[in-house]
Amino acid sequence: MNTRRKTRKSGKPCQGVNTCPACGEAMTVTQLTCPSCGTEIRGNFQPNEFAFLPEDKLEFLRLFLKLRGNLTELAKELGVSYPTARVRFDELMEALGYGERAGPRPEVEKVLNMLEKGEITPEEAERLLRGV
Repeated sequence: MNTRRKTRKSGKPCQGVNTCPACGEAMTVTQLTCPSCGTEIRGNFQPNEFAFLPEDKLEFLRLFLKLRGNLTELAKELGVSYPTARVRFDELMEALGYGERAGPRPEVEKVLNMLEKGEITPEEAERLLRGV
């Protein structure tokens, strides 16, 4: 099975898949490779919340940061109304799990429920939540 990461014509890596297509569990990164010298590091690496953003949301985030969070300037730069820029920002926040509509991530909720039922100790819960 070929696990090499595909790249676009631009040379940038393609966005990854964040959930397993077979079971739906979270995927982990297991190898990092230097494209220059071929050095490889293997292990279980936990990607941050930005790693699996779709390209359009990632570009929106970059522009938002470049403009220092000024939604009025962002709307002008994108050629959209302020309410449209605000909606896109809210969608970005939701995609990152920071939106008002977003509750605890399912894996966090599962650990907290197990702790509440006494199925795991607080120490086990802490260990599990560090990996989330």
